[in-house]
Amino acid sequence: MSDAASNRVTIDPSDTVLLLIDHQAGLLLTVRDIDAAELRTNVSVLATLGELLSIPTFTTASEPDGPNGRTIPEVRSQAPRARHIARRGEINAWDNEDFVSAVRATGRKTLLIAGIWTSVCVALPALAARAEGYRVYAVMDASGDVSEFVSRVTLARIVQAGVVPTSVNAVISELQHRWRGPLDADFAAMYMKAVPSYAAVVDCHTRTK
Repeated sequence: MSDAASNRVTIDPSDTVLLLIDHQAGLLLTVRDIDAAELRTNVSVLATLGELLSIPTFTTASEPDGPNGRTIPEVRSQAPRARHIARRGEINAWDNEDFVSAVRATGRKTLLIAGIWTSVCVALPALAARAEGYRVYAVMDASGDVSEFVSRVTLARIVQAGVVPTSVNAVISELQHRWRGPLDADFAAMYMKAVPSYAAVVDCHTRTK
Protein backbone atom coordinates (compact mmCIF):
# COMPACT_ATOMS: atom_id res chain seq x y z
CA MET A 1 0.00 0.00 0.00
CA SER A 2 1.40 3.42 -0.96
CA ASP A 3 2.05 6.21 1.54
CA ALA A 4 -0.83 8.16 -0.03
CA ALA A 5 -3.19 5.22 0.48
CA SER A 6 -2.02 4.64 4.05
CA ASN A 7 -2.58 8.31 4.93
CA ARG A 8 -6.05 8.47 3.39
CA VAL A 9 -8.72 9.09 6.04
CA THR A 10 -11.72 8.04 3.96
CA ILE A 11 -12.44 4.77 2.21
CA ASP A 12 -10.79 4.33 -1.20
CA PRO A 13 -12.99 2.08 -3.37
CA SER A 14 -9.99 1.03 -5.46
CA ASP A 15 -8.34 -0.44 -2.34
CA THR A 16 -11.47 -2.00 -0.82
CA VAL A 17 -12.84 -5.51 -0.40
CA LEU A 18 -16.38 -6.18 0.85
CA LEU A 19 -16.93 -9.14 3.17
CA LEU A 20 -20.51 -10.22 3.87
CA ILE A 21 -20.27 -12.86 6.56
CA ASP A 22 -23.01 -15.18 7.81
CA HIS A 23 -26.06 -13.16 6.80
CA GLN A 24 -28.14 -16.30 7.27
CA ALA A 25 -31.88 -16.75 7.63
CA GLY A 26 -31.68 -18.62 10.92
CA LEU A 27 -29.25 -16.19 12.53
CA LEU A 28 -31.42 -13.29 11.41
CA LEU A 29 -34.17 -14.55 13.71
CA THR A 30 -31.90 -14.00 16.74
CA VAL A 31 -31.12 -10.34 16.02
CA ARG A 32 -32.44 -7.90 18.63
CA ASP A 33 -30.28 -4.76 18.32
CA ILE A 34 -31.71 -3.66 14.96
CA ASP A 35 -35.02 -4.23 13.22
CA ALA A 36 -34.72 -7.28 10.98
CA ALA A 37 -36.33 -5.56 7.98
CA GLU A 38 -33.96 -2.60 8.33
CA LEU A 39 -30.99 -4.95 8.56
CA ARG A 40 -32.04 -6.81 5.43
CA THR A 41 -32.44 -3.52 3.56
CA ASN A 42 -29.03 -2.30 4.67
CA VAL A 43 -27.35 -5.54 3.64
CA SER A 44 -29.07 -5.31 0.27
CA VAL A 45 -27.85 -1.74 -0.24
CA LEU A 46 -24.30 -2.64 0.77
CA ALA A 47 -24.28 -5.57 -1.66
CA THR A 48 -25.65 -3.30 -4.40
CA LEU A 49 -22.91 -0.76 -3.73
CA GLY A 50 -20.19 -3.36 -4.05
CA GLU A 51 -21.66 -4.61 -7.30
CA LEU A 52 -22.07 -1.09 -8.71
CA LEU A 53 -18.45 -0.13 -8.03
CA SER A 54 -16.99 -3.54 -8.95
CA ILE A 55 -15.56 -3.95 -5.46
CA PRO A 56 -14.39 -7.54 -4.89
CA THR A 57 -17.08 -9.07 -2.70
CA PHE A 58 -16.84 -12.32 -0.78
CA THR A 59 -19.64 -14.07 1.05
CA THR A 60 -19.54 -17.03 3.38
CA ALA A 61 -21.95 -18.89 5.66
CA SER A 62 -21.54 -20.81 8.88
CA GLU A 63 -22.98 -24.34 8.64
CA PRO A 64 -25.69 -23.36 6.10
CA ASP A 65 -27.26 -26.81 6.19
CA GLY A 66 -27.89 -26.51 9.93
CA PRO A 67 -30.10 -24.18 11.99
CA ASN A 68 -28.11 -21.09 10.99
CA GLY A 69 -29.76 -21.41 7.59
CA ARG A 70 -28.89 -20.30 4.10
CA THR A 71 -27.62 -16.86 3.13
CA ILE A 72 -30.52 -14.43 2.80
CA PRO A 73 -31.56 -13.95 -0.85
CA GLU A 74 -30.82 -10.20 -0.83
CA VAL A 75 -27.11 -10.95 -0.83
CA ARG A 76 -27.26 -13.31 -3.79
CA SER A 77 -29.62 -11.14 -5.83
CA GLN A 78 -27.85 -7.81 -5.30
CA ALA A 79 -24.30 -9.10 -5.61
CA PRO A 80 -24.45 -11.76 -8.34
CA ARG A 81 -20.71 -11.47 -9.02
CA ALA A 82 -19.78 -12.03 -5.38
CA ARG A 83 -17.68 -15.10 -4.73
CA HIS A 84 -19.10 -17.42 -2.09
CA ILE A 85 -16.49 -19.29 -0.08
CA ALA A 86 -17.58 -22.39 1.82
CA ARG A 87 -16.08 -22.98 5.25
CA ARG A 88 -15.21 -26.25 6.91
CA GLY A 89 -16.75 -25.56 10.30
CA GLU A 90 -14.62 -22.55 11.23
CA ILE A 91 -16.53 -20.06 13.37
CA ASN A 92 -14.10 -17.27 12.54
CA ALA A 93 -14.10 -16.85 8.76
CA TRP A 94 -10.48 -15.66 8.96
CA ASP A 95 -9.51 -19.15 10.14
CA ASN A 96 -10.53 -20.52 6.75
CA GLU A 97 -7.53 -20.61 4.42
CA ASP A 98 -9.60 -20.27 1.25
CA PHE A 99 -11.34 -17.18 2.58
CA VAL A 100 -8.13 -15.45 3.65
CA SER A 101 -6.33 -16.41 0.44
CA ALA A 102 -9.14 -14.91 -1.64
CA VAL A 103 -8.90 -11.62 0.23
CA ARG A 104 -5.11 -11.51 -0.01
CA ALA A 105 -5.20 -12.28 -3.73
CA THR A 106 -7.03 -9.01 -4.42
CA GLY A 107 -3.97 -7.07 -3.29
CA ARG A 108 -6.28 -4.65 -1.53
CA LYS A 109 -5.78 -3.58 2.10
CA THR A 110 -9.09 -2.05 3.15
CA LEU A 111 -11.89 -4.31 4.34
CA LEU A 112 -15.56 -3.48 4.76
CA ILE A 113 -17.08 -6.17 6.97
CA ALA A 114 -20.71 -6.84 7.87
CA GLY A 115 -22.34 -9.93 9.30
CA ILE A 116 -24.50 -11.72 11.85
CA TRP A 117 -23.56 -11.88 14.74
CA THR A 118 -21.50 -8.71 15.11
CA SER A 119 -19.76 -10.08 18.20
CA VAL A 120 -18.58 -13.18 16.36
CA CYS A 121 -18.95 -13.10 12.59
CA VAL A 122 -17.79 -9.48 12.28
CA ALA A 123 -15.55 -9.03 15.32
CA LEU A 124 -13.40 -12.15 15.03
CA PRO A 125 -12.29 -11.74 11.40
CA ALA A 126 -12.05 -7.97 11.86
CA LEU A 127 -9.66 -8.37 14.78
CA ALA A 128 -7.59 -10.98 12.92
CA ALA A 129 -7.38 -8.88 9.75
CA ARG A 130 -6.50 -5.79 11.75
CA ALA A 131 -3.63 -7.70 13.38
CA GLU A 132 -2.33 -8.45 9.87
CA GLY A 133 -2.25 -4.76 8.99
CA TYR A 134 -5.53 -4.34 7.08
CA ARG A 135 -7.60 -1.20 7.46
CA VAL A 136 -10.89 -2.59 8.70
CA TYR A 137 -14.33 -0.98 8.78
CA ALA A 138 -17.26 -2.67 10.53
CA VAL A 139 -20.56 -1.69 8.93
CA MET A 140 -22.64 -1.77 12.08
CA ASP A 141 -26.14 -1.29 10.66
CA ALA A 142 -25.60 -4.03 8.09
CA SER A 143 -24.78 -6.32 11.02
CA GLY A 144 -26.82 -7.53 13.97
CA ASP A 145 -26.54 -9.26 17.31
CA VAL A 146 -28.60 -10.86 20.04
CA SER A 147 -28.96 -7.70 22.16
CA GLU A 148 -28.00 -4.03 22.30
CA PHE A 149 -25.73 -4.80 25.26
CA VAL A 150 -23.76 -7.36 23.26
CA SER A 151 -23.52 -4.92 20.36
CA ARG A 152 -22.18 -2.14 22.62
CA VAL A 153 -19.59 -4.43 24.21
CA THR A 154 -18.47 -5.61 20.78
CA LEU A 155 -18.20 -2.05 19.49
CA ALA A 156 -15.96 -1.12 22.43
CA ARG A 157 -13.77 -4.16 21.83
CA ILE A 158 -13.20 -3.69 18.12
CA VAL A 159 -12.62 0.06 18.38
CA GLN A 160 -9.87 -0.54 20.93
CA ALA A 161 -8.22 -2.80 18.37
CA GLY A 162 -8.35 -0.14 15.67
CA VAL A 163 -11.41 -1.30 13.73
CA VAL A 164 -13.44 1.67 12.48
CA PRO A 165 -17.23 1.49 12.98
CA THR A 166 -19.35 2.97 10.22
CA SER A 167 -22.83 2.86 8.70
CA VAL A 168 -24.24 2.02 5.30
CA ASN A 169 -25.17 5.63 4.60
CA ALA A 170 -21.67 6.82 5.48
CA VAL A 171 -20.09 4.16 3.27
CA ILE A 172 -22.25 5.17 0.31
CA SER A 173 -21.21 8.80 0.71
CA GLU A 174 -17.51 8.02 1.09
CA LEU A 175 -17.40 5.78 -1.94
CA GLN A 176 -19.49 8.11 -4.09
CA HIS A 177 -17.23 11.02 -3.16
CA ARG A 178 -19.03 13.62 -5.27
CA TRP A 179 -22.22 14.22 -7.23
CA ARG A 180 -22.23 14.96 -10.97
CA GLY A 181 -21.03 11.53 -12.02
CA PRO A 182 -22.51 8.91 -14.36
CA LEU A 183 -23.77 6.84 -11.42
CA ASP A 184 -25.69 9.64 -9.65
CA ALA A 185 -29.08 8.03 -10.21
CA ASP A 186 -27.83 4.72 -8.81
CA PHE A 187 -26.42 6.42 -5.74
CA ALA A 188 -29.62 8.38 -5.20
CA ALA A 189 -31.62 5.15 -5.32
CA MET A 190 -29.36 3.62 -2.67
CA TYR A 191 -29.68 6.64 -0.38
CA MET A 192 -33.46 6.50 -0.66
CA LYS A 193 -33.48 2.80 0.17
CA ALA A 194 -31.10 3.13 3.11
CA VAL A 195 -32.76 6.30 4.44
CA PRO A 196 -36.50 6.19 3.68
CA SER A 197 -36.99 9.73 4.97
CA TYR A 198 -34.60 10.94 2.27
CA ALA A 199 -36.93 9.44 -0.31
CA ALA A 200 -39.64 11.76 1.05
CA VAL A 201 -37.26 14.71 0.71
CA VAL A 202 -36.54 13.83 -2.92
CA ASP A 203 -40.23 13.35 -3.65
CA CYS A 204 -41.09 16.71 -2.12
CA HIS A 205 -38.36 18.41 -4.14
CA THR A 206 -39.54 16.74 -7.36
CA ARG A 207 -43.15 17.77 -6.80
CA THR A 208 -42.27 21.42 -6.20
CA LYS A 209 -40.01 21.85 -9.23
